[in-house]
Parts: sequence; C-alpha cells; structure tokens
Amino acid sequence: MEYEIEGGAFPVVICTLQKGETMLDETGAMAFMTPNMKMDTNTGGGILKGLGRALSGDSIFLTYYTAKEDNERIAFASATPGKIIPIRLDGRKTVIGQKNAFLACEKGVDIQMHFRKKLGAGLFGGEGFILQKFTGEGMVFLEIDGEVIEYELEPGERLLVEQGHIAAMDESVDFDIQRIKGVKNMLLSGEGLFLATLTGPGRVWIQTMPISRLAEAIIPFIPTKSE
Repeated sequence: MEYEIEGGAFPVVICTLQKGETMLDETGAMAFMTPNMKMDTNTGGGILKGLGRALSGDSIFLTYYTAKEDNERIAFASATPGKIIPIRLDGRKTVIGQKNAFLACEKGVDIQMHFRKKLGAGLFGGEGFILQKFTGEGMVFLEIDGEVIEYELEPGERLLVEQGHIAAMDESVDFDIQRIKGVKNMLLSGEGLFLATLTGPGRVWIQTMPISRLAEAIIPFIPTKSE
C-alpha cells in the first residue's frame, strides 16, 4: 500500500492498493474510490469488540475495502479541520489515541478501547477513562484537530500539557495529572485546575486546536433565533 496526504487544512489520505490489499475505516470516512474495490461492513471481531470501539468514540461497525485489481485508489477524509498523521506499527509498539482519533488503517492493525490505569488521570485528565489503542502491523492514520507537533521524550523527560491538546502517544509514555500551583493561577489563568504530565520514553503528538476549543470560539458568533 502506498499513500499520499492532500487537502491542506481539510485533509484526505489517498491510498493506492494492489490486488488483495485491504484498508478499513470508521463508517463514513471514505471520500472516494475507484470502481474495482470490494466493500464489506462488519464489527471487526464480534459485537463486544465493536461495542468497545463505540465506547472509545468510534462506531460499532468498520468497513473493509479490498482491491480487486492492481493500483486501485481510495481516499479517507478527516471530519474536522486539522491534520492526518500516518503511523507505521511494527508489531512491537502500541500507540494510544484520543477518542475519535481513528480514521483508517491497513488490515493488520488492531483497534481496541484503552482504559487509563490511574484514577486521577481518568477523573481529571479531560478526556475520561476510555481512549483508543492501536496495535499490530501496518499503517494507521489518525485525524488530529488543528496542526500537530511531535515530541520524542527521552527516559524520564517530562512535558506538561493542557489535557485537550494531547492527540496521541506511545504506550510507553506515562500519563498522569498534576494540580496547577497557586490559587490565583487556578482561578484566573483560564487553564483549569489540572495539567497532564507526560513522562518519557516515547513519542507524543500534540494538537494545536482541539475541536472543543474551536467550538467555544465559534459559539459567540452564531446568531440566536431572536436576532
């Protein structure tokens, strides 16, 4: 499988498949495809696995697209303005993504729900207990809100992040939360009461404009019925 990402702030990933190669996506992400593509929609491993994905922000069903001839093309479009990040899994490392991060992947990638292990991180981490986990071998494409900044944290290296800006990270990165110090900072800074603490080793993907923050910025400009 070969791919290219196009579209600027409203990106699509266009994949070129050879005969017998398969891509899968969350239902509704496919933008266009060439004619010789076989479609099959199912739970991707049983109803319980489908329900697990639903709890982590995606749909119960996945759609599989298999090329019936060489050089067939299929495109998957992001649902929000932002970036599509390609990640190649090698069967050894695991990537954890925010809810709704999954866009599409090769057949060898497994998608599961992921529970945050620490109580404090789940209660105050901004995204809840349930995230998405990607394992296996192959390419996985995640959709990220806004621009994306990638950090490679060394062992013991820490990064403090406002929780909504965490898009994805290697499973090896330790996620915890810490309270902002100082009463004035907590009440007046607008940053809330807690920050996420990410400790290496591993990669971290930071998104610059969480969709929730974009919605908050737009709401004051939406006319009400009385107007």
